[in-house]
Amino acid sequence: MLGTLITMFIAGLLGLIAVSVVLAVVGALLSVTFGIVGFLLLKVAPVLLVGWVVLKFVEKARGRRHISAADQRWLDS
Repeated sequence: MLGTLITMFIAGLLGLIAVSVVLAVVGALLSVTFGIVGFLLLKVAPVLLVGWVVLKFVEKARGRRHISAADQRWLDS
């Protein structure tokens, strides 16, 4: 009787430890994921957007794009 109770206590304790480790790993992965997503959305995306807008303005200011005849043949093939 006492042996069964101790066995069940140890099994429950090991189960709690296993669940705690799994939740800690999942939490760490989510934290890293949200950190990367936040960095990309708040730091990288605005810089890319500003760069894209600047390139569009520069492209309109220069007029049409001119490429060499050899480049045009390569694109057409």
